[in-house]
Amino acid sequence: MREKVARHPYFSPMLSDLLVIETAGVLAGPAVGMFFAEEGARVVKVENPRSGGDVTRQWKLPEEDPSASLSAYFSSVNHGKEHRFLDLKQAHDRAEFDALVAKADVLISNHLAKDARKLGLDRERLRALNPALVHGHISGYVNDPQRPAYDVVLQAETGYLSMTGTDREHLAKLPVAMIDILAAHQLKEGLLLALLHRAKGGKGAYVDVSLEEAALTGLVNQATNWLMAGHVAQPLGTLHPNIAPYGEVFRCADGGQIVLAVGSDAQFTKLCELVDLPGVSLDPRFTSNADRVQHRKALAAELATAMAASPRTELLASLQKAGVPAGAVNTIDQALSSPAAQRMTVEEMIDGVRTVRIRGNAFRSEHF
Repeated sequence: MREKVARHPYFSPMLSDLLVIETAGVLAGPAVGMFFAEEGARVVKVENPRSGGDVTRQWKLPEEDPSASLSAYFSSVNHGKEHRFLDLKQAHDRAEFDALVAKADVLISNHLAKDARKLGLDRERLRALNPALVHGHISGYVNDPQRPAYDVVLQAETGYLSMTGTDREHLAKLPVAMIDILAAHQLKEGLLLALLHRAKGGKGAYVDVSLEEAALTGLVNQATNWLMAGHVAQPLGTLHPNIAPYGEVFRCADGGQIVLAVGSDAQFTKLCELVDLPGVSLDPRFTSNADRVQHRKALAAELATAMAASPRTELLASLQKAGVPAGAVNTIDQALSSPAAQRMTVEEMIDGVRTVRIRGNAFRSEHF
């Protein structure tokens, strides 16, 4: 069960009249449940006692206590919830679950289609229990609902893996389960729209988001680059296919690294003046953005020597003062030490374990 903690000042009571049931595991579904919890809803996470609960309870780093009941991974998206262990294949536990569903506003699930009926989670049964229920479901593949979905496999199948890394022989997956996160955002939007429709006199709803389709929507400009220009993205590391110098990383005099995000000719001219390379901005190879993209390796070589002449803090201050977009390449511990991250850090006791995470909702709202 969730232990009571002081409410974080960024949390909102806007959805405090909602009861949300979550049977989903891993990341996407639980992230949606935590969104509702942070907005004040009562969220009951139902876990299977036969399997030890959400599988991510056991996804532990070498630094973690192997005997603990949960992991840092699990803690990232399971704050603010009540945890109930119910075996939905057992009559008594099924009855307790049904009682929750009968009064719930939202149900969040991510089971395979073949498991719905034996778990009592098929749409017809749920609708009979609660016609006003808004049921949000995360599936894997839109045309193959029986196939389990895994983030890295979807990163590969939907093109992400082919675009990351430094070349075709050195690909890299995104360091967070981004496909899950994209699907979670899609489901949150769908559920909120369904709740709005219900509030206007509508009935309950079934909202389905597939990880496959969520991944495809996330391709945005890379998709249109192919659809409109026939451009197949290749691994570029940190670089941008349409802009230069954008994503180029340079080492400074003190060993620190910075990244540039120059998006206009005016910014490029300012950059060259600032690092004492005025002639570079006049070089025909670098005059326009299109020229710079064409000759980005030569441009990076010109800039690298100049960047290496100054300490990072000093160089960044000058760049920012001049309006040249740039930032420090921080490690995760450095990033989480920033004032913004400190304000977003929340703690909670779950199963007697102190857990710490970054809150899931980045927006703040004020009511007039």
